[in-house]
Amino acid sequence: MRPPRTSLMATMIFCLPLVLASLPTMATGEEIVPALQDSWGDFWLFRFFVNAAGYASIVVPGFLLIQYFKRRNYLETGRGICFPVVKSCVFGSEVKSVHQEDGSLPPRGEPTESSTARQVFKLLFCAAGLQASYLTWGVLQERVMTRTYGATETEPGEKFKDSQFLVFMNRILAFTVAGLYCALTKQPRHGAPMYKYSFASLSNVLSSWCQYEALKYISFPTQVLAKASKVIPVMMMGKLVSRKSYEYWEYLTAALISVGVSMFLLSSAPNRHVSTVTTFSGIILLAGYIIFDSFTSNWQDALFAYKMSPVQMMFGVNVFSCLFTVGSLLEQGALLESVRFMSRHSEFTAHAVLLSVCSACGQLFIFYTINQFGAAVFTIIMTLRQAFAILLSCLIYGHTVTVVGGLGVAVVFMALFLRVYARSRMKKRSKKLPPGETPVQKV
Repeated sequence: MRPPRTSLMATMIFCLPLVLASLPTMATGEEIVPALQDSWGDFWLFRFFVNAAGYASIVVPGFLLIQYFKRRNYLETGRGICFPVVKSCVFGSEVKSVHQEDGSLPPRGEPTESSTARQVFKLLFCAAGLQASYLTWGVLQERVMTRTYGATETEPGEKFKDSQFLVFMNRILAFTVAGLYCALTKQPRHGAPMYKYSFASLSNVLSSWCQYEALKYISFPTQVLAKASKVIPVMMMGKLVSRKSYEYWEYLTAALISVGVSMFLLSSAPNRHVSTVTTFSGIILLAGYIIFDSFTSNWQDALFAYKMSPVQMMFGVNVFSCLFTVGSLLEQGALLESVRFMSRHSEFTAHAVLLSVCSACGQLFIFYTINQFGAAVFTIIMTLRQAFAILLSCLIYGHTVTVVGGLGVAVVFMALFLRVYARSRMKKRSKKLPPGETPVQKV
């Protein structure tokens, strides 16, 4: 009966930080007042359903069209100038490549004849690019979502509230960059039906929206730690749904992450201006981010079974992301309102554009780093980035972290580095073992 016990263990590890997250404000016993909202029209749950209705107005007609073309056997009977477009969007042009030998992902570059100094320079370039892109992105994200614009001695200023517009800004620039890259460089022949990108696109838009919206309710360091602990629900879902087995060190590091996050959350000083509803909203939005983001990565992994490059994936996903967000914004009349906000506050315009540039450049640095040095090096760089992001946020925006909270952060990142080290050791050992033998017992 070991599997049920390990499933229970995974569930407890995941639930502990979420329960503890609400304790600091529950202990204050204050009046429940929804913070940061001027009306129900600005409340996150209402905005979520309004946005979802906008996406549905595009998804439902698209689904009906796809079913119509498939039932009509349009691939065999279709004619005319629209045939290539319909074929590419609905049917694709090539059969799936199961083994991906022709490279959905380009082969990772090996050092071969290049000098050590050249490799070190490349590594420093990748690390600097990733750190600069995502640290700037994190600082700007917190600035845009939590601070006012146009404040003077007599006027309090106004906050930008539409997270969906920021998602649209990020996606339109990423779409442009990916399109130019695909046009100027040689890419594999594209074979996936275009509509399949819409699934990853929709979940990616929703995860990004949850991420921006969560900053209205929780601090940026808390959000970063929640992202770092994403491995916990991934393991739990793998155990309960897919019946996956994990090494003992994976449970150990997941438990350490849970302990570290709990230490940080419990040590946070209660804020008299933040209600229990506010904290709970932040937890729900973070959970939504993790769920949608996990779906996005899993769906993209399945799409890579077709012959495509990562930049083609970036282009395909962002095509639909732009379509979903601009359609929803136009239906709500929010696009013009956001443009008016930009015209009133030039500082916000600069921040929104730079936010989008950092996001698009960061994506390209991700692809290049993984291609040149592999996923392990990339994970180490991004884990360091999370630690620097917390430090930078505390320095710039004045977040206080107690000694216990600092120890909790250290425990989380120690566990993340331990996972990277253990995984690399396991890969090396598995290559040396004869086929059929496993290096350690899984549970």
